[in-house]
Amino acid sequence: MPCIAYVIEEQTAEVESGETILQASLRAAIPHAHACGGNARCSTCRVQIVEGLDFCCPRNDREQELAARLCFAPEIRLACQTTLSGDVKLRRLVLDAEDIKLTAQSGSAGAASIGEEKNLAILFADIRGFTPFAERLLPYDVVHVLNRYYHEVGRAIIEHGGRIDNYMGDGLLALFGIDDTKGAARQAVRAALGMIAAVEQLKPYVEMVYGRSFEIGIGIHYGEVIVGAVGVPGMRRVTVIGDAVNLAARIESATKRCGVRLLISEATFNELRDVIRPGKSHRVELAGKSGDYLLYEVSGLIEAS
Repeated sequence: MPCIAYVIEEQTAEVESGETILQASLRAAIPHAHACGGNARCSTCRVQIVEGLDFCCPRNDREQELAARLCFAPEIRLACQTTLSGDVKLRRLVLDAEDIKLTAQSGSAGAASIGEEKNLAILFADIRGFTPFAERLLPYDVVHVLNRYYHEVGRAIIEHGGRIDNYMGDGLLALFGIDDTKGAARQAVRAALGMIAAVEQLKPYVEMVYGRSFEIGIGIHYGEVIVGAVGVPGMRRVTVIGDAVNLAARIESATKRCGVRLLISEATFNELRDVIRPGKSHRVELAGKSGDYLLYEVSGLIEAS
């Protein structure tokens, strides 16, 4: 007889023949949410299979339809539809009334609304010395020059398959590989080179209008992040969380110290070592990180003829 081990409750429940995970939970007095009554019309009973996914039955049509709509990873299963052929360890994902409210809203949040792990290329860009630059301008001019800058560099990001995730004053975070992770690192480096070229084209305009110019710093890291929809009801959006995001930001900060406009992490370099034209390498300490990190300048990519 299969057995369920519950991670949070530190309890177990035996599963009788033909019984679903939800039925076994309720029989064992586990307070397993099931807002629709166990009919695959909501996702409140969903669980994460920590161990034993191979012992779960394949998704039926009802579960598959909901899983596709909510972008469930393979290990996220509907307890009301899943039967077992062996022991599993799982984590309930909806635990209380507030969780149920959030789950009811998640269907409108779009792809990856409940969170999934992905390997993405993360690009941070920042205008160097923008604060003293902006201090001498009128507020309208500050907003105008930022919008002009974002328009130019944003075009390079979008043309190379990226998505701008967030603006932070004069900095931005762009992601590559959200929809298709293949080639994400190459897309990010292409975009970065395009952004640098766009800034060079913008400089004469900025110098003519404002009598001064600026430089840009870009850091890229390729690594694993959690992609999910976060925020208050009505304002949820898909974003990324994880140490890889922090590392990309630290790499961008290192560009100023190294006196360059673009640096990529060793992980990004390894993804591209056959197609990249590397410049100098720098072994540096990064704020908030232990140890040294090997970072690479990029002079170009070897494009297929």
